[in-house]
Amino acid sequence: MKSVVYQLFIYLCICAGLNCKAQSLYTDSLQQAINNPGLNKKLKPALLNKLAEAYRIDRNYSAAEKKARQATRIALQYQDYTEAAKSYTLLTVIKANNQQLGTLKQISDSALILAQQAKNPAAMAYGYYAQAFLFKTLDDSEKRIKFCQMGLKELEKSPDPQIASKLYYQLYAAHSDWNNTAQVNNYARKATENALKTKDYNLLSNSYAALSVAHEYEFNASKAKKELDSVLFYLQKAEHLYLKYPKQVSKYTHAITCINIASVYLKYFPADDQEAESKAVHYARSAADLLKNVPNTQEVLASSLGILSEFASRKGDKALAESYLLQAYELMKTGEHPYYYTLINVVQALSSFYKQQGDFKKALAFQEEVTEYSNKNFKQKQALNAQKLEIQFETEKKNNEVRILKEREAGRKLQSYLYACIAGASLLGLVFMFRSYHFKLRLSLEREKKLQLENHESEMQIRLEKEEKARLKAEQQLLEAQQQQLQKEAMANVLQLEHKNRVLHNIKDKLGDDNSLNMQKIVKEEIVLDNDFEDAKLRIQQIHPDFFNLINEKAKKNLTLLDMKLCAYLYLKMDTRQISQLMHIEPKSVRMSRYRIKQKLGLDKDEDLNAFLHKLGS
Repeated sequence: MKSVVYQLFIYLCICAGLNCKAQSLYTDSLQQAINNPGLNKKLKPALLNKLAEAYRIDRNYSAAEKKARQATRIALQYQDYTEAAKSYTLLTVIKANNQQLGTLKQISDSALILAQQAKNPAAMAYGYYAQAFLFKTLDDSEKRIKFCQMGLKELEKSPDPQIASKLYYQLYAAHSDWNNTAQVNNYARKATENALKTKDYNLLSNSYAALSVAHEYEFNASKAKKELDSVLFYLQKAEHLYLKYPKQVSKYTHAITCINIASVYLKYFPADDQEAESKAVHYARSAADLLKNVPNTQEVLASSLGILSEFASRKGDKALAESYLLQAYELMKTGEHPYYYTLINVVQALSSFYKQQGDFKKALAFQEEVTEYSNKNFKQKQALNAQKLEIQFETEKKNNEVRILKEREAGRKLQSYLYACIAGASLLGLVFMFRSYHFKLRLSLEREKKLQLENHESEMQIRLEKEEKARLKAEQQLLEAQQQQLQKEAMANVLQLEHKNRVLHNIKDKLGDDNSLNMQKIVKEEIVLDNDFEDAKLRIQQIHPDFFNLINEKAKKNLTLLDMKLCAYLYLKMDTRQISQLMHIEPKSVRMSRYRIKQKLGLDKDEDLNAFLHKLGS
């Protein structure tokens, strides 16, 4: 019988977490809140989901399914896809717990579709949790782990510790199947850390049970007493949660905790340890008391009777041990869907018991029942496996259909992309052709306009050249007339000076001896003034030739006499009006002459001619 208890311990620790979630109130309190006339109908789906979960934990699957579907209808009525996704996720768990696999795939897919419509990370996490639970039922650990990780990835965007704890618990359970001690410990701790952030004490109780399993793995590997102490420590923390929050931790969850504590004392403590035996018997009986009149709990009750039978056998009370085993046997046969695994273990224990007592007839009868129940268990497993294979086939079929649709969609997108590229290329070609035509047209117009401007400039240049020639001819004629006039004036000045000198010399001779009139002084001064006048004229004649030579060199000897005369006036800082008066020409002609001289001297438009002449003269 001891092997029966050992085998059930790990199973009960894991099943507690896989099937349980927090109860915030008793089912009657929840129903009373839902029936409240003043309650906003939009809030009903969340309360109905809690009530459905409470019924599920109490193993009342029909009531749980009814409330979950009611929550779905109201949530969809108000387009609350998040609560609808939670309802379908709960229905997935209910169907899996009750082994109703026919619609399991459809319901889990609906949970994911509704989660996608919700466009909410938490809703997506619930949708992926439903898929993980589906593949947990189908014994596909890889996909189970994959969808758990996808759900946790969604929660990175918007944390939700409650669903995160459940996802980590699934990962813990999956790695428990593989005896991966490191990952069992890791995910059990993460499940507990997230459960501690919620007020879901039922979920926290299950997380503590998971940590106790993780430490049992460590104890089995190291045999260190501290690990065994940790096993009991976390189971006792789960027990204290029930004592502190009796309305928020289910009786079924606490009963499993009691069975697990009793199993630890039975399995790991010496047979003569009276205190350990007393505690084990206490917890085994507590579990049985908690589950009286609770449906679908035969396997837990059978486990408590098995523990009691083992301790009675240790004391040598064979009749009491036989009584507990027979009670467990009758109890396991009363279930609507007998759990053959536990029933086979109980019947095998009875066969072994009667064999030890020498009652081979009963031992053989029970052994035959072991064979019978093993066959039934095999057929049940075959039926379940057939359903699982059918679901897997439908899943693969749907996945293939989805893949084909995605490939077709990708093909259509590629085709659309190619058409878009062709259309874009055609449009670009048309734009290029239009712009090319427009550019050529504009270039042609610009060339025509430029040609017209060049023709106009040529005409203007010819006209200016003609005017310049006429002006130069006129200036040359004027210059020649001025030169003749200057020559006449110069001759007059010479004759006048000679006459003046002759007169002055005559006066000097006549007044040479007359001291009363200082005429000699006057004449002398007059001669000095005349000499100064001649010296000034001589200096100007000495300076100007160099000045004009420099200008002529700069203008490459293109300056006329009139140009040089104008340069001389400008050098003397005369303004346009003065120059026009002296040269007997219009101011406009002076400005044109200045412009012409700048061109001949190679000066820019912005350069000052006066400044240039003074710089050259200096």
